[in-house]
Amino acid sequence: MTVVGVVVAVLLALGVGLQLVAALGLVAMRDTFARLHYPGVSGFGLAAIAVAIFVREGFSMIGDKALATAAVTLLAGPVLVHVTARAARVRRLGDWKVQPGERVEEVER
Repeated sequence: MTVVGVVVAVLLALGVGLQLVAALGLVAMRDTFARLHYPGVSGFGLAAIAVAIFVREGFSMIGDKALATAAVTLLAGPVLVHVTARAARVRRLGDWKVQPGERVEEVER
């Protein structure tokens, strides 16, 4: 096996492992807000798989599409998690703003 083959195998194993951890985390967590931690793990798993494809294929249509898919997922993931968290808070409390009596940590400026 060549060096490229070993690198691809390691990246694929890492990516699939991270995807598995993300899927198990989504199933194991009970709360919506706890589940929102795992899409980030999934994004890094996808990035590892995309890099493995790029290492094997190089600058080709397949390699470029893999990197573009990983970039879009890594950039859009945090936005989607934020929107989901905000929607869950609105559904639970009726408003996204701080409620009276709610404990909030204030940041000094």
